[in-house]
Amino acid sequence: MECACMYVQMNFSVCLISFVQIRRRRLARLAGGPSSQPSTPLTSPQRETPPGPPAAAPTPGPSHSLGLNVHSMTPATSPIGASGVAHRSQSSEGVSSLSSSPSNSLETQSQSLSRSQSMDIDSVSCEKSMSQVDVDSGIENMEVDENDRREKRSLTDKEPLSGSEVSEEQALQLVCKIFRVSWKDRDRDVIFLNSLSAQFKQNPKEVFSDFKDLIGQILMEVLMMSTQSRDENPFASLTATSQPIAATARSPDRSLILNTGSNPGTSPMFCNVGSFGSSSLSSVGGSGSSSVCDSCSDHFTIENCKETEMLNYLIECFDRVGIEERKAPKMCSQPTVSQLLSNIRSQCISHAALVLQGSLTQPRSLQQQSLLVPYMLCRNLPFGFIQELVRTTYQDEEVFKQIFIPILQGLAIASKECSLDSDNFKYPLMALCELCEIKFGKTHPMCSLVVSLPLWLPKSLSTGAGRELQRLSYLGAFFSLSVFAEDDNKVVEKYFSGPAITLENTRVVSQSLQHYLELARQELFKILHSILLNGETREAALSYMAAVVNTNMKKAQMQTDDRLVSTDGFMLNFLWVLQQLSMKIKLETVDPMYIFHPRCRIDLPTDETRVKATMEDVTAWIAELCRDPSPFSDPKFPTECFFLTLHAHHLSILPSCRRYIRRLRAIRELNRTVEDLKNNESQWKDSPLATRHREMLKRCKTQLKKLVRCKACADAGLLDENFLRRCLNFYGMVIQLMLRILDPAYPNIKLPLTLEVPKVFAALPEFYVEDVAEFLFFIVQ
Repeated sequence: MECACMYVQMNFSVCLISFVQIRRRRLARLAGGPSSQPSTPLTSPQRETPPGPPAAAPTPGPSHSLGLNVHSMTPATSPIGASGVAHRSQSSEGVSSLSSSPSNSLETQSQSLSRSQSMDIDSVSCEKSMSQVDVDSGIENMEVDENDRREKRSLTDKEPLSGSEVSEEQALQLVCKIFRVSWKDRDRDVIFLNSLSAQFKQNPKEVFSDFKDLIGQILMEVLMMSTQSRDENPFASLTATSQPIAATARSPDRSLILNTGSNPGTSPMFCNVGSFGSSSLSSVGGSGSSSVCDSCSDHFTIENCKETEMLNYLIECFDRVGIEERKAPKMCSQPTVSQLLSNIRSQCISHAALVLQGSLTQPRSLQQQSLLVPYMLCRNLPFGFIQELVRTTYQDEEVFKQIFIPILQGLAIASKECSLDSDNFKYPLMALCELCEIKFGKTHPMCSLVVSLPLWLPKSLSTGAGRELQRLSYLGAFFSLSVFAEDDNKVVEKYFSGPAITLENTRVVSQSLQHYLELARQELFKILHSILLNGETREAALSYMAAVVNTNMKKAQMQTDDRLVSTDGFMLNFLWVLQQLSMKIKLETVDPMYIFHPRCRIDLPTDETRVKATMEDVTAWIAELCRDPSPFSDPKFPTECFFLTLHAHHLSILPSCRRYIRRLRAIRELNRTVEDLKNNESQWKDSPLATRHREMLKRCKTQLKKLVRCKACADAGLLDENFLRRCLNFYGMVIQLMLRILDPAYPNIKLPLTLEVPKVFAALPEFYVEDVAEFLFFIVQ
């Protein structure tokens, strides 16, 4: 009798616990409701602090219940072997949803995940109640098919979670929600997996060994569905409310512009991406592998191909991981769930690497446009996507080059097509900057790849080495942004082609252009600085800097063929970057003997005039120094950077000042000619030379108008107060170095100086002193 009472009491306790659980589930469902996705536009990688919960501390021992072993990737589901790194990078601030109407089944899964947060019943009691009463299928949803009930029971019969609040069923729901798949019901808002459905119906317990295996099977089946269906798009059910690619990417005026962010209601693949020019997208009749463009000169339209569909799907899945982390931070911080989300991220990245190589369709060559470039130019990738792609592939040199060389080439082409007539110029720069700043330990993989390109420092093929370096070198396209009319006529046509150029509107436009230049130069500095920071690429960076100086020595001549040297805009951008690199240099670390060092990178012309020495004197003195190499120490970066910056001033700011002064003189002369012709019109208007005088007056006015516009552009590029102040500060350092050479006791110099001139000072190039005086004279004018 006593045993029977205890049995009844135990059953009553179990039923009571089950009732409490059902009640709490109902209340959570009523209180939760469908949660909307964040609508903040996607941001670029490496730019913001990643949102989401803090990383969970690792738990001792493996998780046996969910089988979330990061390194247990099977060959059948391992796209790149064991290189898929389970790194918890965070998603971006928002995601463009593949569908604006999520399915009921997915919403139910979301609600059940939310309900799990409010359940604090003892895990053992929950497992007992789940084994006796199927709450969801038996009470809350009376219309569930019997097969689903059997499937749920079979899944819950697997090894239960040990000390975790998330069941295996909930983990499966999370996986299905992120990948938008189902092996139970067909719906237009999910992808139905026929193969997995058949396997689950046949033997649910043997479908997957762990969740990494299941994730790999899901992704591979989805991607294979896309490659095997020629005409049908398996992702069409996810974009039922979206417009076709070409229609959405096409703007009304048939010109393409860049978007700074994505519309929350559309997918990243539907952003307006073009070649920054006048080319446009055309309507597309099929889903072939042809590029959606009107002209072959359009390099940045989105390809309407299978790879684009697959890549877009993987990017969306990667981003939905971050959405789940923000919606349920407590649940996602649990070690098992955190590991599961990391596995999803790494598998998305690994399969994206396969898609970018064309491994699932047709192998892509290095000359083909990368599918990722439009996303990067639109800054439309989830936070952490590019970092994880680099992390996963950079140790496999062949795969790394196959994926990222087309990206680097695409960014360079995009930069060549940009101009300062709009703010599109900043997107290729920012994308390259963020790639170069990716760092693992002390290694910058992208910096190493950049300097390994054949066009990093191409060999000179003609006498115009300076212009060749600008046009052919990889960084040349990025450094070529300019406001000078001689370099880019788009700027003068847009900003200074109005009927009248007043002082006020010129000042406003100049400030705007100077702001653009400042933005571009800051990104250029970050790029070159990252390459210099990386030990493997520092030598290559210094060699490139020296090549810019050495190939443009002719710019210092009074008469120069501009076709043989780099443009003023290129050289001033280069100077700005070197000034930033030299700002923190202390003169105590600069070796004044560097210009005579056998390993000096700067090639001085043999006929260069010295301060107080003939070429014979200099040659004999240097030969004497080389016999006793003790005066020379190994060149350090501060010394090399200082002298490269000094020579860059000589080849950039001063030739620009001379050109500016010549233009002012030409404007004054033309003004004088026009005034003379107008004042003497009464004398020649009735003479036989009247026609010639009128034509001359017309030509002078046209030329004067052109020169005034060119001067307005030069004002923006040259008369920048902050830039000129940096030049003045650097020349102040040069003067201090000269004084240190003249009297080692500097700053405690005693006047008058000794009559004996130090040989180091006497052998210095004369322009070290002359340039300071010439620049000061220009500033005073």
